Amino acid sequence: MASRNDPFQFKEFEEADSMLDANRDAITIRIEDEDMKSEKQRKDAGFTHEDDEDRFVDDDKREKSAPFWTFEYYQRFFDVDTHHVKERILGTVLPWPRKNFIQFYLRRNPDLYGPIWICTTLVFAIAISGNMSNFLVNLGKPNYTYTPEFGKVTIAATTIFSYAWLVPLVLWGFLLWRNNKIMNLVSYSFMELICLYGYSLAIYIPAVVLWILPYEWLRWCSIVVALCLSGSVLLITIWPAVRDDQPRIIAAILSSIFILNVLLAVGCKVYFFSKLDEVLPTKNSTAVVVIKAPSST
Repeated sequence: MASRNDPFQFKEFEEADSMLDANRDAITIRIEDEDMKSEKQRKDAGFTHEDDEDRFVDDDKREKSAPFWTFEYYQRFFDVDTHHVKERILGTVLPWPRKNFIQFYLRRNPDLYGPIWICTTLVFAIAISGNMSNFLVNLGKPNYTYTPEFGKVTIAATTIFSYAWLVPLVLWGFLLWRNNKIMNLVSYSFMELICLYGYSLAIYIPAVVLWILPYEWLRWCSIVVALCLSGSVLLITIWPAVRDDQPRIIAAILSSIFILNVLLAVGCKVYFFSKLDEVLPTKNSTAVVVIKAPSST
């Protein structure tokens, strides 16, 4: 039989108000207040409930990561929602100095779905727009016969995908080499750079569509606007990874990124949208041959 003074015996506690009246110096802890305080701190720091979900999803993906030679390894780079793709496209079309594209939009969750489709769309936009521009420029000329140039698709695909894949590869290798020499808090993976360069080409799709119109001033204005927007998102994103390096290295990296971007835009314009001033004669045209008689001596 249990004793009346058993300390482990269940007792009915009094109301909280009466207990506080008995001991005014007691310290009380309210769980609800702590939860509200922690939630307020997360909001002040810029974290949202969606960020927490993304973080949990990323942790789960890291735990279940597969080797890079398997299909499951690349499958996770295509697991992206439509609103995330739209958000990342708008992040490159409308860059903001305080919004690093990789840190603000990717959240350590890069995808290949957006870059592949953007590059593919840009390839066909360049090829189709180049053929249409050539047709409009030579429309009405008697010696002109329209012939679709399917070879432009291959050349455009080689140019665009080489820029979107090889340039990030070289940049990633160089930044990795520099980070081994200089301790840096910011480092980007190869997939993050691929995602950055792929989404940065989105602004060129509407610009290329405008190149169909045979107005040189409109083409060059669209090139300047696209270069400023695309180059800005690249430089703003790469800047935190190189700002602690030597000044000459910083200048070399940033200038190389900008120059390659300029070469891509200007090269595509000159090659695919060059104005043809002379038209080769067709089979129905006649050629006049002048033969000079030899002079008598």
